Amino acid sequence: QVQLVESGGGLVQAGGSLRLSCTASGSTYVMGWFRQTPGKEREFVAAINWSDFRGYHADSVKGRFTISGDDAKTTIYLQMNSLKPEDTAVYYCAANPPRNIYYNNYIYWGQGTQVTVSS
Repeated sequence: QVQLVESGGGLVQAGGSLRLSCTASGSTYVMGWFRQTPGKEREFVAAINWSDFRGYHADSVKGRFTISGDDAKTTIYLQMNSLKPEDTAVYYCAANPPRNIYYNNYIYWGQGTQVTVSS
């Protein structure tokens, strides 16, 4: 069993920046971020593959968000720049997708952290 603990959410003005962190208690091979707003499905934001530290980003955040991970392969970060009001959501950390990294069927999930971007 892997536990994921997120931190770093909060309130920021449009154009500002936030950095989210997520630490895993056990072994993972892929870790990622999803976000969800009321009434919508969780959507993929970014993921990192520990085998080569390659990052994957949704088109909606490319050029603004960057996922990274530590050498110990236990903590990931999501640097969010140029934030927009439409980025407002609960952001969830996730780990170990059975197949496609873009699908929200990861095995392990964090509790979520709120990100609010004011206009």
